Amino acid sequence: MTTDLGLLTAAAAKWDAMAGELNKVEVRYGETVQKVSTGSPNWVGVSAGAAGRSSAGTRYEYAAAQIQAKAIASLLRDAHEQFTDLRKRVENARAEAITAGMTVSEQGRVAFDYAKLTPAERSAYRHDPDGEASIRTAVTKWQQHIDDRVKAFAQADQHVKAALEAVVVDSNKDNFGKGGDQTLSGFNAGAEGDLSKYPVPGTTDKEAATKTDGWQSEGKASATGPDVGASASGPKYGKEASAKAYADLGHATAEGSLTNGSLKLSGIADAYAGARATANVGFTEGGLTGKAEASVGGRALAEGRAEYGHMGYYMRGEGFAGAEAGVSAGASLSGVNAGAKAFAGAKASYAGGGELAGIGAGGTAEGWAGAGAEAKVTFGKGEDGKFHIGGEVGVALGLGGKLGGEFTVDPGKVADAASDAADAVGNAADAVGDAAGSVKDEVSSWFD
Repeated sequence: MTTDLGLLTAAAAKWDAMAGELNKVEVRYGETVQKVSTGSPNWVGVSAGAAGRSSAGTRYEYAAAQIQAKAIASLLRDAHEQFTDLRKRVENARAEAITAGMTVSEQGRVAFDYAKLTPAERSAYRHDPDGEASIRTAVTKWQQHIDDRVKAFAQADQHVKAALEAVVVDSNKDNFGKGGDQTLSGFNAGAEGDLSKYPVPGTTDKEAATKTDGWQSEGKASATGPDVGASASGPKYGKEASAKAYADLGHATAEGSLTNGSLKLSGIADAYAGARATANVGFTEGGLTGKAEASVGGRALAEGRAEYGHMGYYMRGEGFAGAEAGVSAGASLSGVNAGAKAFAGAKASYAGGGELAGIGAGGTAEGWAGAGAEAKVTFGKGEDGKFHIGGEVGVALGLGGKLGGEFTVDPGKVADAASDAADAVGNAADAVGDAAGSVKDEVSSWFD
């Protein structure tokens, strides 16, 4: 209640000024250092290319630092606006309680103000059971009224803290061949300066701050088919092409989740029957990719997940009956992958794994009844933003199966876990310091 909230806007102004100074450095760097590697027609070859990429990466970071600094300034201004409004609501709640005949301590505790009563009124209240009950009800109501507004401020405070921690994590939106970003933990060129773009801690979406406490549920389902079609596109940009043909009997999906604070339970079920074939090939600045698959038959999948804070666990079961074949290969700045498979018959699989602080490990096992073979290796970043390292191998002639394993690293979750660990260490240090101070005061009092 006594904090100078104007310090937030003062800090925001300094972050904006920092962005301006960084812009000067970026321009100066481009006109001096970067120009050496890009402006000389006589410097060619491997060293020139390496110097050009390095200087471009450095200049990218200068530009990203400006975006991040401006986003932090904007978040601080949003915090000032929100905190000012929420503190005013606390002040108004206190004033309303006092007008209604209550007292409110500096710690926010509500009590009935007997001092405003005449001696006769005080005696009547204390000797009337209904009067005492009505006082208790009124005190409880006004206490809740104030507590709710204090809680709203505390939630907003944690929301701002989480946003300021998230905004400085590199989004890597221009990495892995997409742009000039050449580091995984640099400045955040994708920094958002709108507080509403960041989820409230302990919730799954940006609107969750308005939801009630307890379990929150979400879910959706869809069904399509029968359907038949074909499509082709490309070559895009002169170097990419894809084709697809399908005859779907039906496809149904259902998914849902239950969330309570940091605990989240989720599941998905999916079933498909039909035939389809796809093929695509690409050769761009991002790398070389190629994939072709064909399948006919039916498949079903069910998966469940449990997550709590930085820990998670999943189980997945899948069944397939029919025939399938495919090949794939790719190489880029984000990693490499290759695989081949051919199978006819029926198979059932089970997969399970866990994740702690953004680092996960899992395994798969399949039983096959039919004839087929499959092998696959993966090393690199997937569409989910995680880094994957793993492989699978399987063979069957009548009866057989497949085994596989995978390790994953989620850069965003690793950064969040490291930040929370640092906060925990800081809080522990504060607690030790407070305890030591209390002991010192107590011992000193013995000699007063």
